[in-house]
Amino acid sequence: MTKDEILMKAAIEQAKKAYKIKEAPIGAVVTKDGEIVGTGYNRRETGKNALYHAEIAAIDDACKRLGGWRLWQCELYVTLEPCPMCAGAIINSRIKRVIFGAYDMKAGSCGSIINLFDLPYNHKPEYKGGILQDECSDLLSSFFRELRKKNKLMTV
Repeated sequence: MTKDEILMKAAIEQAKKAYKIKEAPIGAVVTKDGEIVGTGYNRRETGKNALYHAEIAAIDDACKRLGGWRLWQCELYVTLEPCPMCAGAIINSRIKRVIFGAYDMKAGSCGSIINLFDLPYNHKPEYKGGILQDECSDLLSSFFRELRKKNKLMTV
């Protein structure tokens, strides 16, 4: 297993925490020198806040642990391609590299819909998608399949 796969597994573990509390299972970890320095998972529904994305939580955690907002020596692993808000937070926090699992054809901002990292901002993170893509996609698919089933039962 590669370093990227091992660290994506850590992001998947964060996603499973979201799944357990009936949140869309998206998880993220921030690493520095291969060590996890920030973790986060989606909590938008339970937190009643549009900002509570996995990446934002992991970046916030890393900033607090490292004592600063510049994460230029860090990498972010996330189970789903970042949305525009999270891509902006990645740029603003100066994360050097983003590794994601599943592609997001509805809001992906690292190539699926648009690539915000290619625009002429002051920072351009490196990125790589499709790491453990099947595992990340399957977790999301299972969650939404269960949610549709539950919603269908509630309307009967």
